[in-house]
Amino acid sequence: MAAKKKKSTHGESSIAQNRQATHDYFIEERFEAGIVLLGWEVKSLRAGKLQLKESYVILKNGEAWLLGAHISALLSASTHVVANNTRTRKLLLHRHELSKLIGSVERKGYTLIPLAMYWNKGRAKLEIGLAKGKQLHDKRATEKDRDWQREKQRVMAGQR
Repeated sequence: MAAKKKKSTHGESSIAQNRQATHDYFIEERFEAGIVLLGWEVKSLRAGKLQLKESYVILKNGEAWLLGAHISALLSASTHVVANNTRTRKLLLHRHELSKLIGSVERKGYTLIPLAMYWNKGRAKLEIGLAKGKQLHDKRATEKDRDWQREKQRVMAGQR
């Protein structure tokens, strides 16, 4: 009997996930943003050469910018293009989304964290999370809950 293929929650296919984000932050709300890329960056993304672990999003002059995302250049990249792996990239959001994010970040103390990058209809999209930081005891409680859920599943599977 063949196992069912799990559908991706993000469009066509995932490029990279930021698993550390859900460990370090409470994700309140998620937004999908387009991203301005150069040609060599798109080729590298198709090859899966992206790291989101230490990246973050800032809001400056009414625009959103992605900092710290590392896109490695391919070896076959053009020789006349100078690849800056961690350059600042502009994010494309609707005006009402930007104003909501600006209000939350400036007034309520939230932060913006990139959660995942994926392809949606042939375009690279970035999932951004509006997040609050977790304290050490919150991280422990989350891990305890996760372990309890896993143990519960084992017990239920054993009873069948």
